[in-house]
Amino acid sequence: MTIRRKEKNLEKQRVKEERAAKKKDEQENAKRRAAESDAAMQEDKARRRREERRKAAELRQSQTDDETERKRSAYTEDEREDRRRRHSSRPAPREAEERRERPRQEKQHRTEQKKRRVVSGPLAEEGGVDDDDDEYRYMMEKRGGAGSVPTVYSEEEMAKKKKRKRIIIGVVSVLILLAIIIPVAVLTSNKSSPNNSSASGSPAALSGPTNSNLNGKDRNSVPEADRGGILDPWAWYDTTDFNVTYTNELVGGLPIIGLNSTWNDDVQANPSVPKLSDPFEYGKTPIRGVNVGGWLNLEPFITPSFFQQFGSKDNVVDEWTFLSKLGPGKAKDTMEQHYAKFINKQTFAQIRDAGIDHVRLPFGYWMVQTYDDDVYVPQVSWRYLLRGIEYCRQNGLRVNLDLHGAPGSQNGWNHSGRQGQIGWLNGTNGDQNGQRTLDVHHKLSVFFAQPRYKNVVTMYGIVNEPRNVELDTEKVVAWTQKAIDQIRADGIKGIIVFGDGFMGLDNWQGKLQGNDNLLLDVHQYVIFNTDQIKLKHRDKLNFACEAWTQQSKRSMNKATGFGPTMCGEWSQADTDCTKYINNVNTGTRWEGTLQSTDKSGAVLVPQCPLESAQCSCDGANADPSSYSDSYKKWLYQFAVGQMDAFEAGWGWFYWTWETEASTQWSYRRGREAGILPKKAYDRDWKCPGGGVNALDLFQGLAENY
Repeated sequence: MTIRRKEKNLEKQRVKEERAAKKKDEQENAKRRAAESDAAMQEDKARRRREERRKAAELRQSQTDDETERKRSAYTEDEREDRRRRHSSRPAPREAEERRERPRQEKQHRTEQKKRRVVSGPLAEEGGVDDDDDEYRYMMEKRGGAGSVPTVYSEEEMAKKKKRKRIIIGVVSVLILLAIIIPVAVLTSNKSSPNNSSASGSPAALSGPTNSNLNGKDRNSVPEADRGGILDPWAWYDTTDFNVTYTNELVGGLPIIGLNSTWNDDVQANPSVPKLSDPFEYGKTPIRGVNVGGWLNLEPFITPSFFQQFGSKDNVVDEWTFLSKLGPGKAKDTMEQHYAKFINKQTFAQIRDAGIDHVRLPFGYWMVQTYDDDVYVPQVSWRYLLRGIEYCRQNGLRVNLDLHGAPGSQNGWNHSGRQGQIGWLNGTNGDQNGQRTLDVHHKLSVFFAQPRYKNVVTMYGIVNEPRNVELDTEKVVAWTQKAIDQIRADGIKGIIVFGDGFMGLDNWQGKLQGNDNLLLDVHQYVIFNTDQIKLKHRDKLNFACEAWTQQSKRSMNKATGFGPTMCGEWSQADTDCTKYINNVNTGTRWEGTLQSTDKSGAVLVPQCPLESAQCSCDGANADPSSYSDSYKKWLYQFAVGQMDAFEAGWGWFYWTWETEASTQWSYRRGREAGILPKKAYDRDWKCPGGGVNALDLFQGLAENY
C-alpha cells in the first residue's frame, strides 16, 4: 500500500513537472513568435517606407514630365512657330539616330580591335594580360567614371533665372544698406554698455583672423585705384603667411602680390620620396597623392551646408546658382571665408603626416579670369592657390595643378562650376570657349614657368574630365595638342596631364603619343553605373585587384594603350548614398530613387546587390564608429587594393582630403576611422592574386545595409 502510494505520488510529480515544462516551452515559443512578429513588422515598415520613397520619386518624375508637357501646350502660336524654326535647324531624325548609334558602333569597333591585337613581348614579360582575357573584357565593359545625372535648363527656365537675378540684386542692395546701418548702431550701443564682454557672439569672437602682419604697414601705400580690390591687403579676409607689401607686378597677367621673396626646396615629404630639390623619378617611383577638392571650386557633396539651406524650388545646384542666389557682395565674403577656413596650413601638414607625397589642386577658370555675365567671384581664389602651393613646398609635397572648370563647362557637371549644358568645344560658343581656355592656360603656364615653381609644381593638368563621349573626339584631341604646344612654348617643362574623357583607356593607343612628358589621367569609381554598384563586396574588391591592375598594365604599354597612365581620382565609397553625390536632391541608384530631367538617366529600381526594397542608405551613411569590424576590414582592403592596382601605373590621387561629413570620400576622416593606412607608403595588406576565390569571405557583411 505504501509503495503504491509512493508510486502515485511520483507519477503525479512527474506529470506536474511535464506540464510545467510544457507550459514554459509554450511561453518561450509565444515570446519568440512575438519577437519574430515584431521584427517582421519593423522590416515590413522599413520596406514600405522605401517603397513609398521610390513611388514618390516616380511621382515627382511623372509630375516633372507633366509640367514639361503643360508648358509645351501653353505656347502661343508665335512661340510655336519660333520653336518650329529652331527645331528645323536641328539634325534630321536620321542624323540624330546616327549620332545615337555611334557610341554602340564605336564600342563594337573597339571589341573587334581588341580581338585583332597581339600582346607585345614586354607586356607579357611584365605579367600583362591577353586580349583574349574574357574576364578582363567583361569587367572593363562595366567601367564607370565620375559624373552626375545630366540636367539641362530650358530657354524659359533661363529667362526666369535672369528675372530672378534682377530681383535678387535689388533686394540685396537694400539688405547691404541695412547691413551697414544696423551694425553701426549696435556697435555704438555696445561701446556705451558697461557690461560689454568678449563672450561668444561679440565682435571680438567673430572677427576671424587677426591679420597682425598688417600692423605697422601704411594703408596709403595702396593707390586709390586699387583700394578694396585684389591688390589691397586691407581688403583681404585673411592675410596669414602672405607678404602684404603692396605691388602691382604681374607675371603672365597674374599678380604676384602675397608671395614672399625667398623659399626653400630642401624638404622631403617622407623617406620613400626624394627632396623637392632632387628629381622625382616618375614611372619608377609611384605617385601617392590626394586631391584637395571642394576648396577653390565648390562641389555640393563635399560642402553640403552651402546647398541644403535652400529649398528645391530655389534650384541651387552648383557654384553658379549658389553665387547667383547670394548676390555679388555676399558671394565674395562667403567664398573668401571658405577659401581661408576649409583648407589651411594645418591641412598640408596633416597630408604629409599621412605619408602622401603629391597634392592635386583643383580650381575653376574664374580664378584667372571671368567673362560676360559670369557670376563667379573673380580672382580671389588666386592668392589662396599660391599660399596653398607654398604650404605644399614647406611640407615637401609636389603639386598637380588641375583646371577643374573650363569656360562653357567641359562636362555639364556641377563640379565644373555650372551644371547643365556642355558649352566647351560644343554648341554656338564652343570654339570661343575653347580659345578662352587656351587664354587661361597661357596666363597660368607663363606664371608657373618661373624658376621658383620648377621643383614644386611638377604636374600641370589641361582640363578635368572632358566628357568626350558627348563631344567630337577628334576636335578634343586636336585642341589638346594645341594646348600642349602652347604650354610648352610658355616654358612649362614638367609633366602635362590630360584626361581620358571616359573613352576607355585602350582607345588612346596611337593618339598624342609623339609628346614627351605627357600623362594620361583616368578616374575610377564603382558607384556611378548600375553594373558596378550592384557587385557584391568580394566582387568589388576583386574588380579593383584584378581588372584595374590589368587595365593599368595595358594602358602603360604603348602597344595596347597610350603609355604613362595614372588614376587621378578614386575613393572607398561602395554606394552612391552620400548626400548630393549624384547632384542636389536627386536620390540614389542604391535605393532606386535617382531622378533626372533626362529619363534615360533616372534609376527607379534599387541597385544594391539584392536589387530589392531591402536596399537602404541608412547604414552606408552611418557614423564610422558604428561600422562592423567586417565592414571596416573590407573598406581598408578595398582602399589598399586600389592603391596596388594604380601603382601598376604611375600612381594615384585619392578624392578627396576633406569633406564636411562623408567619411568614405575623405582621406583625413577615413584615416582617423582606421579604414585607410596610417602611412600611404606602409601598408599591411596587398591584393593576393588568384581572383575572387583568394579573397576573404567577409562573413556577416550585409550587401544591402
